[in-house]
Amino acid sequence: MSLRHIEVFCAVYQAGSVSGAARHLNVSQPSVSKVLRHAESRIGFTLFKVVKGRLAPTDEAHILYNEARDVYSRIHSLNETAKNIGRGNDGHIRIAVLPSLGLEVAPSTVAAFLRKFPNVTFDIKTMHNEDMLRSLYERHSDIGIVYDAPLHPRLTYKKIGKAELVLLYRKSELPDLPKEVSMDMIGARKIIRLTDEGTVGNLVNVQLGTNLDMTSNITVQTYYIAAALVRHGAGLAIVDEFTARANLSEDLDFRPFKKRVQYEIYCIHLDDRPMSKLSKEFTKIMKRTLSSISFS
Repeated sequence: MSLRHIEVFCAVYQAGSVSGAARHLNVSQPSVSKVLRHAESRIGFTLFKVVKGRLAPTDEAHILYNEARDVYSRIHSLNETAKNIGRGNDGHIRIAVLPSLGLEVAPSTVAAFLRKFPNVTFDIKTMHNEDMLRSLYERHSDIGIVYDAPLHPRLTYKKIGKAELVLLYRKSELPDLPKEVSMDMIGARKIIRLTDEGTVGNLVNVQLGTNLDMTSNITVQTYYIAAALVRHGAGLAIVDEFTARANLSEDLDFRPFKKRVQYEIYCIHLDDRPMSKLSKEFTKIMKRTLSSISFS
């Protein structure tokens, strides 16, 4: 099958009709039908049959689609890239951010960016470090915003900010905490632990390891789940300051530690895929956003 065959086949498969595929591809219905017939003659079997007035994929088509959809996605990505190069400032940025940065930092940065470049479009994904690297490798994301600075020959990274860990708690449970806290002030209280093995997760575990009186019966993978558990009275949590700020309320508050537990924030991208001018401008604005939000 040629790339055109694959494009038309996937469009018909997803739309369920020749007319829908034609609208999606911005071509005529006879053109779609012709390419589809040619594809079937090349591969030697029928891809669709008419069932109650609609095109239904054959069993062979289902199998073929599972193999073809990744190619189709890459064709779409290539077309979008070509459009973005030609559009200049009217571009598209695909960003992968950690869930904790997706609560406040990323939305604030995107809003500030759009005030300057209102015609740029965004695709924002939240994911953990291991998934983010895969997203960059497979060209699903242009840049990633992470806490770790991964040492990998295919990656380039740039420091754009820093932050620190804080204690998130219910005011009713700890009403008299000073402006800064130490672990011994918390006492034998239940701490919600993080299963994240990245930089921040390791810092949390080291911090908890300094107080053997603490107990934990809940582990979570994301900081905003930890914050939700704190809100419902399930315990205390040591989280990043951005998650803490996003969850401030009449019931919840946070405190930094006397002995600051800090970490750095990086923008990463593939070495063989340099950042576009718009992506560079986005990271500059995120750097300013981080500086204005963080107290580190």
